[in-house]
Amino acid sequence: MTTTDAGTDGTTETAAVDPASAPKTAPQGDPDAVTDHDRGIHGYAHQKNAHLKRLRRIEGQIRGLQRMLEEDVYCIDILTQVSASTKGLQSFGLQLLEEHLRHCVADAAVHGPEAIDAKVQEATKAIERMLRT
Repeated sequence: MTTTDAGTDGTTETAAVDPASAPKTAPQGDPDAVTDHDRGIHGYAHQKNAHLKRLRRIEGQIRGLQRMLEEDVYCIDILTQVSASTKGLQSFGLQLLEEHLRHCVADAAVHGPEAIDAKVQEATKAIERMLRT
């Protein structure tokens, strides 16, 4: 392999480049490429602490529902808390889905069209399950 560099005086210079020292990038459609997803790194990995904090907050809302029942709180007030808890879980689910699309589906692009189709189908089924709730 060769490269051509332009000199400051307008001349060009050709130099040999060792292919082994060239940067390694997985070409699109390489079924043997190893990606973050293959290493077990999921799309939510960078936001894991924030997600755990959010789920603990939702868990607190659910415990609050239990207390409300134990304390015989008015049913409409309990339903309001149920709605808030449900919205919290839905919002968390959408965030996780977005991260899945950005990371896992994009990661599948390295492996080719079949891998992309499989991840899109997987995401579509997850969306269908979320919409049923």
